Amino acid sequence: MDTICQKTPKESPENECTKKALQAVSKLVRQCNEGARRMERTEMMYTINSQLEFKIKPFPLVSSSRWLSKRGELLEFVEDTGIFSKRMSKQQVYFFLFNDVLIVTKKK
Repeated sequence: MDTICQKTPKESPENECTKKALQAVSKLVRQCNEGARRMERTEMMYTINSQLEFKIKPFPLVSSSRWLSKRGELLEFVEDTGIFSKRMSKQQVYFFLFNDVLIVTKKK
């Protein structure tokens, strides 16, 4: 469509129609891409939600306004305080950073 617009002479009566057609097609493509992106996000949320178990109350992870920003492994340093000593231990955790919440998990 873009090529047709470029090849249509500016003084041609079809020039305005080709510009409008290009704008309409571009808008449709943007809407389709955004819809596909939303579906990918939702599928990712369902996949992550099925992998997590919560000890207390389940967290409503799947939401149309929530998406995953980052995920990965981290080392968490935990201070163990005893009566006579302090000790640091390391624990590997996996995090999910969403646009509105951070979930830190560990493997079973």
